Amino acid sequence: MSMPTLRDVAQLLAKNEMSATEHVRATLDALDGLLGTPWENLVAARNDDAALAAATRADEAIAAGDWIGPLHGIAVAVKDNIDVAGMPTRCGSAILADAPPAANDARIVARLREAGAIVVAKTHLHEFAYGPTGAINASGPAAHPHDPNLVPGGSSSGSAALVAKGVVPVAIGTDTGCSTRTPASLCGIVGMKPSFDALPTSGAFPLSTTFDHIGLLAADVLDVSLAWGALPGIAHVRTPVAGLRVGRLRGANWDVADPAIAAAVDAACRALVDTGAEVLDVELPETEQFLAAYPIITGSEAYETHRQWFEHSPELYQPATAALLAAQRDRPAVEYLHAARTVEHLRRQALSRLSGELGLDALVTATTPLRAVSQEQALSADPAVARTPLLRMCIPFNALGIPAISVPAPGVEGDPIGIQVIGLPTTAGGHGSHPAESAALACALAVG
Repeated sequence: MSMPTLRDVAQLLAKNEMSATEHVRATLDALDGLLGTPWENLVAARNDDAALAAATRADEAIAAGDWIGPLHGIAVAVKDNIDVAGMPTRCGSAILADAPPAANDARIVARLREAGAIVVAKTHLHEFAYGPTGAINASGPAAHPHDPNLVPGGSSSGSAALVAKGVVPVAIGTDTGCSTRTPASLCGIVGMKPSFDALPTSGAFPLSTTFDHIGLLAADVLDVSLAWGALPGIAHVRTPVAGLRVGRLRGANWDVADPAIAAAVDAACRALVDTGAEVLDVELPETEQFLAAYPIITGSEAYETHRQWFEHSPELYQPATAALLAAQRDRPAVEYLHAARTVEHLRRQALSRLSGELGLDALVTATTPLRAVSQEQALSADPAVARTPLLRMCIPFNALGIPAISVPAPGVEGDPIGIQVIGLPTTAGGHGSHPAESAALACALAVG
């Protein structure tokens, strides 16, 4: 199935050359086509009647000349840890198997609807968003969109895979440590984690309120840029790449063993230079401390969220999730507080150096040090096989709270490779209401 582009569908809708009802019906048919295949469980919930009713309203508004913008009438999928009114939020867990339909939309869903988008499905996720593979879920592991023997990455596994399979042009995920960017990288699409609180997390089930972000997924950079700019409250202005200062991250955490991934990062840097950016090698010495603090903070906050459920019904969690939660049970509060204060101190220190002293507008590195792993590797109890490598190149930018985008490296043979472009705040190069996002999107477009 070819991937529909948001911009093409939006243009057809705006010109009345396609109706929203036709688009939504075609999307629902594509969802039906997953039944009985390895990709059936990418869909966690549907409400076809509500989607078709919303499409009818969109058609009426567009026919009356009230086209809102490029998300108006567009079918979107939403990760199943985000509330959508009228659908249950089960978070991929048996402990929420009997969850009632949500009474209200999460704030990000309300913003999507305000922009005219139509929710057609909720999607598979790594249980409670607590993992980077997409292999842990009460319904079973998610299958990679192009090879069911592989995993798509997580935790926004279903959202990424549905975009990559061409079922929806846009999907929403969350990103606490890598959960939008890693599946985008492994599936060969674009995943954008904006700055902390740039998109509201209210109504999304928390993993770690310190690190939780909302993410956008689409087929390419232009579509992600279009969706980002169409959201209420976002004034996105295209930023020229010429004159931007981009740091290529160097050091142990940013090294990769796969020569094709290293070559892809080299090619990305050449593409940035060819479009007028200055690229220089930089280090992020705070990385190891970010990586050490991340599981303490995330684990402590996750355990507090789940404590009553977990103490009462631990058997309803998948074993891998239960093991992660159990490891937090006796963690001293002082350890959590020390980790949280360390991250805040390091964040200020790193951003002052990168944006201030070095005058950088963006950073570039790989998204992950490996490509999609097998279902068997994803289920390994050894975190070094999949969990750690799929997280380690993304976590620092959740700790820093800055925008990061995974872009498919062009011209790659075999499974996809993701290039990660990171925007830095208070830059001279960025424009619009969110200049760091504008700079990141500009560099991502040059790279991809």
